[in-house]
Amino acid sequence: MSKSKVTFVVEHLDPELGPWSALEYKAISEESRQAGCDFILSSVPESLLQSSELQALGANAKAESIEAYFADRKERICLLDPQGQQELSPADASRFDVFLFGGILGDDPPRDRTSELRRKGFQGRRLGPKQMTTDTAVRVTRLVVVDQMPLHQIPYEDFPELRLGEHESTEMPFRYVVGKDGKPVMPAGMLELIKRDADKSLDDLDFAEVANGDLEDLVV
Repeated sequence: MSKSKVTFVVEHLDPELGPWSALEYKAISEESRQAGCDFILSSVPESLLQSSELQALGANAKAESIEAYFADRKERICLLDPQGQQELSPADASRFDVFLFGGILGDDPPRDRTSELRRKGFQGRRLGPKQMTTDTAVRVTRLVVVDQMPLHQIPYEDFPELRLGEHESTEMPFRYVVGKDGKPVMPAGMLELIKRDADKSLDDLDFAEVANGDLEDLVV
C-alpha cells in the first residue's frame, strides 16, 4: 500500500456536465472515498459549481486549474498521458502524490485532449496501449499506486460487447477492468443510458465515463 494519501484530479475540459460525465465522476468519487483517496474535479466552469447535479456527485469541485492549488508540488504531480514514454508502475507511488487526468480520455477516436495538460510540463505516465474511459483510467491508476498491482497483472477486457436486446448489441471501443463477477466494471445506469441512445452512433455519445462505485466488485 502507498503510505502517502493519493489525490486524483480530473480537469473538466468541457463547458457542460453531461449524463455520462456525471455517472463517471460520481463513481470516481465513491471509489476514491472508499479507498481513502481524495478526488478533485478542477477547471469547472463557474456556472456549474453551484449546480445541484454537480454537488450530488460528491467531488471536491474547483473553478481553478490544478496549478492554482498544487503550485508548490508540481514535481509530485503525474499526468496520465496516452502518449507518455513510460508506463505507470507501483514504484510511482513513492514519486507522486497527485495523479492528473484530462477530462475525456474516452474519446473514440482519441482526440489527444490531454495535450492541453502536457504543455504545462507535468511528468507523464501511460496506462498501456488501449484507450480507456476516464473512470477506468482512475481505477487502473488506483490499483497500481494504492494496491501496488502492476499493470500487466490487472485483468482487462477490451472492446466488450453489450447486449441491448434480444437482437441488438453494441461494442464498446475501450478497455475495462474485469470485476470479480468476470464482467467489465461499469456503472449502474450505464446500460440504460446506452439503450436510450441506441439510435445514435457511438461517435455521437459522450463515452468518458463508466464505473461501479462498489469496490467489492473489483478484482484487487
